[in-house]
This record gives sequence, structure tokens and C-alpha cells, in this order.
Amino acid sequence: MNPAELAGPATEVSLWGMFWSAHLVVKVVMIGLLLASVWCWAIIVDKTLLFSRTQKAMDRFEDSFWSGNSLEELYQTLSQRPTTAMASLFVAAMREWKRSFSTASSAFMGLHSRIEKVLDVTIAREIERLESQLLVLASVASAGPFVGLFGTVWGIMTSFRSIAASKNTSLAVVAPGIAEALFATAIGLFAAIPALIFYNILQGKVARAQARMESFADEFSSILSRQIDQHVATNERDRAA
Repeated sequence: MNPAELAGPATEVSLWGMFWSAHLVVKVVMIGLLLASVWCWAIIVDKTLLFSRTQKAMDRFEDSFWSGNSLEELYQTLSQRPTTAMASLFVAAMREWKRSFSTASSAFMGLHSRIEKVLDVTIAREIERLESQLLVLASVASAGPFVGLFGTVWGIMTSFRSIAASKNTSLAVVAPGIAEALFATAIGLFAAIPALIFYNILQGKVARAQARMESFADEFSSILSRQIDQHVATNERDRAA
């Protein structure tokens, strides 16, 4: 007799059928991983659009800043509602600059260090905004395969208990249960791999945005530093006269 006939009729195993025939714990693991995958893709799309808008807004701001127009006019335009991360840096530094001008002349002592501190705080705040929810991608990327593996181990344990109860070790009996168990690991990898790839891509975009903001902050701080030195030198000449 053909060995295939001893194993019984072949059973077609679909993904949907494997899900419904899986143990409750494995179902919970699968559903959780699928929800995590949907959450990750929502974050990926949102962050991709955010970085695209941020990149274009930075380009527009730098064109305006280096166009030779008055910094005072640019400040008046952006002070009500900064539209980009660089605009926030510019407004924060100019606000500290103007605050020092509106107070006593002693406020110029340490003005450059105060401006640099304001710029550093603003950069940290903007980076925190860009990095928000990226930790979710990192968590899914690192934990997803292990959660799927937990579902697989649980499913295999259930399959072996069923085999022991039925006392039938034919491949037709063993294969569906093993396939159901491995399906959980596949879903874990399905959630983790895109999360890991896009986490690295988005972190690279954050790093480039941070480097660009720090470069602008250094250049703008140098411009204001020269203005401070000129103002101090003018005051000293006036006192000497």
C-alpha cells in the first residue's frame, strides 16, 4: 500500500485556517503582533511625511535666512508661529538677544553663552519631537521575534499533547499543528523586520536633521557673537570719549 494512503487524506492548510485552529494563547499572540505591525506602519507613514515636510521647510527657511533680508523682518514674520525646527532656533536666539537689548547694559555680560544655551535647549526639544514614537519601532523590532517564538513554542507544546492523546504520529497529523505554531513566528518577523529597517532609516534622518540644526546654530551664534563684540566695542569707545 502507498505510504501516503496510510497517512490519510491530505489536508489543505490555509493561513486563515491555521489561525482559527490555533490555540487561544497563540491567537492572542498573533493578534497582538498584527496590531503592533499596523501601529508600526502608522508611525512609519507619519514620520516619513513629517521628515519630508521638515526637510522642505528647512530648505525654505535657509533660503530666506541667507537671502540677505533683514533679520528683524524675518523675526517679526516667524515670532508668532515658527514653522520649522530651524525657525524655532532662530526665534529662540533672537528673543534672548532682544530681551538683553531691552534691559540694562549689564545684560550683555554672558549673552553669548546664554544664546548658545537657548540654542542647545531648542535643538534638544526639536530632536525629542522628531524622535517621538520611534521607541515603539525599536521595541517591536527587538521583541517581535521573541513574542512570535513564544507563540510557536506554545503551539508546538499543544501539538505534541494532541499527538500524544491521539497516539498518531503520521506526518498528516503532525504537520498542521507545527505549521500553526510556526505561523506565529512568521507574524513576529513580519512585524519586526519592517520596524527594524525603518527605525534605522528614520534614526538616520533624525541624525541628519540634528547635524543640520547644530550647523545652523553654530553659524547663527557666530553672527550674533560678532554683533555683541561690535556693540561692546562701541560702548567702550563711548565711555572713553
